[in-house]
Amino acid sequence: MRILSVVGNRPQFIKSAPLSVALRDAGIEEVVLHSGQHWDPAMSQVFFDELSIPEPAYRLELRTSEIDAMAPAIRDVVERERPDWVLVYGDTNTTAAGARAAGDTPVAHVEAGLRSFDLSMPEERNRIEVDRLSALLLAPDTRSAEQLASEGIGGRVEVVGDVMADATRLFEPIARRLELHFDKPFVVVTIHRQANTEPERLRAIVAGLAESGRPFVFPVHPRTLHALDEHGISLPRNVQAIDPLGYLEMLALLIGAEAVVTDSGGVQKEAYWLRVPCVTVRPSTEWVDTVTAGANTLVEPGRLAAALQEARYPPDAPELYGDGHAAERVAAALYP
Repeated sequence: MRILSVVGNRPQFIKSAPLSVALRDAGIEEVVLHSGQHWDPAMSQVFFDELSIPEPAYRLELRTSEIDAMAPAIRDVVERERPDWVLVYGDTNTTAAGARAAGDTPVAHVEAGLRSFDLSMPEERNRIEVDRLSALLLAPDTRSAEQLASEGIGGRVEVVGDVMADATRLFEPIARRLELHFDKPFVVVTIHRQANTEPERLRAIVAGLAESGRPFVFPVHPRTLHALDEHGISLPRNVQAIDPLGYLEMLALLIGAEAVVTDSGGVQKEAYWLRVPCVTVRPSTEWVDTVTAGANTLVEPGRLAAALQEARYPPDAPELYGDGHAAERVAAALYP
């Protein structure tokens, strides 16, 4: 059996690392395609180097996040390789482009069934579209599987857990051995969502960080850096801006933090698994169980400082999104 794995951004590189190992162990040949959605080396190549992900057989080098630009090029690869499956991850434009490009080749969707119920988010629209196009829906939990059933999705649904939990389980011990050079205590900030890089909202987030007065370490995403520069938004003195980090360094940073402020779905989960209280600057989240458990708080920018002051990690937080062995279940599910 041969699959075409379509990846293109940081979370997908992380998810693909444990899954590539599981596919190899299951005797499944993997051909990796990098869409180029993230083309900055700090957001792309570093993950291949750091996590020993197989080098992509195809690099599109399109340097765009436009679905309509990526899909025809991915389609050309599908026609050339004739894989048994096209495997896509998560909710990015690369995910949607891969699913559209698959044609008659069945699509397997890792992280199927997640919903924030906020259709203003392009990620939410991508999730819905890709689930409808997929023949195999690999859900991280029963809630996601039940959501797919409620929508009448026709593909085969398998509850496998979350492959990011696999990555955290595998790489956390390595990350704990890394040395950080930041004075403690500190709070980690990651902001990159399209809505949060609009100038008025980004200014409000920066004002919330300033109001808090706590020391922040902020690995700045290229999109966010562009927005800060373009609109003349200065970070306050209590925010230390740094370049984007590799996966292991980012895990180490989260491990050393007393809290995290984010709009990233992946960071919400990583904070949960690492037992770090999280404040999410979004009106909704697809990882709702982290909020229900009391470890994650959804806020608007005006309440950011107050929510951060109140943030705690509950001592009785339940295990969420699997046991760290999702990749093996994904590999098994690909066999008919």
